[in-house]
Amino acid sequence: MKIAIIDYGMGNIHSVAKAIGLYAGNPLVTNKKSDIISCDKIVLPGVGAFDDAMLELEKQDLAGVIKDQINQKKPFLGICLGMQLLLENSQEAKSKKGLGIFKGQVIKFSDKCGQKIPHMGWNNLKVVAGACPLLKGISDNSQVYFCHSYYPCPADKSVIAATCNYGLEFACALWKDNVYGCQFHPEKSQSVGLGIIKNFVQLC
Repeated sequence: MKIAIIDYGMGNIHSVAKAIGLYAGNPLVTNKKSDIISCDKIVLPGVGAFDDAMLELEKQDLAGVIKDQINQKKPFLGICLGMQLLLENSQEAKSKKGLGIFKGQVIKFSDKCGQKIPHMGWNNLKVVAGACPLLKGISDNSQVYFCHSYYPCPADKSVIAATCNYGLEFACALWKDNVYGCQFHPEKSQSVGLGIIKNFVQLC
């Protein structure tokens, strides 16, 4: 089994590769379409701004292959900004649209939420979709690590796998068919996060 970690210049590649490598040997860190196509599973990390990330995916001709591989039902995991890119658009974006895998928008935390922005540090998960394979064995109130100012707001609430409360309750994990997304960083979330990574690696 081969797992591709897409390196488009905006991901926390080292930490993600190290975490996946605990369960899948040597994941393939790459920005080559042929490599991505040859792999069995795909991970899209991301740190930074929505517009910049989409621009890089388009410049490197990766947006199309991501959509194609998802449509071919390969297990796909988006992490942080990498998950936000799976939605249609973002309030952060001035010009770019997202990949549109999930219908909906990425929204900025309001100053009125009564919390510091960005949302940074540990917070609790509320598991909404107990059948989600990514969250197998993950208990309610398990703590995971966040670092973000925007959060996903999918149009179809049935794709929400887990939520978190930070002045408001927001979706922090998404799941539909072969596509998974985490707003938090599983690679930085110690044993809970490694359990989530292991679940992804072990997906059939």
